[in-house]
Amino acid sequence: MLPAALMLLALSASALAQEVHFKDCGTSFGALKSVKVTPCIVQPCHLQKGQCYSVNVTFTSISDSKGSKAVVHGIVMGVPVAFAIPEPDGCKSGVKCPIEKDKTYNYVAKLPVQKSYPSIQLVVKWELRDDNDQGLFCWELPVQIE
Repeated sequence: MLPAALMLLALSASALAQEVHFKDCGTSFGALKSVKVTPCIVQPCHLQKGQCYSVNVTFTSISDSKGSKAVVHGIVMGVPVAFAIPEPDGCKSGVKCPIEKDKTYNYVAKLPVQKSYPSIQLVVKWELRDDNDQGLFCWELPVQIE
């Protein structure tokens, strides 16, 4: 009975951590491999107010950098609005620094959805920039805040 329960738990967790269809929005100094938002089962991702979501991005750097910084915007009717995340330092978010050319990295972050946010459909734009403010990755994903 225990092995069956563990298998069911593993299958449930993998279903919630599906790769999402994202738009590469100008990755200039890296190669974006995958983006996962957990949980996001259908797109646009339905984000519930008061919840926190996991973001997992796999990318390969095509340049060296001592550090990295995440910059996140919500794009509403074409207008980017800055969005604060708990930890903007990529080196504290799973990326082993210094970043080396031609190495693959896994960036992991939290996306908190505040209760004060309006119920709205928008596009999340998430960038990780190197020391020279160049894009290690940039992706966009449509979401619905509920």
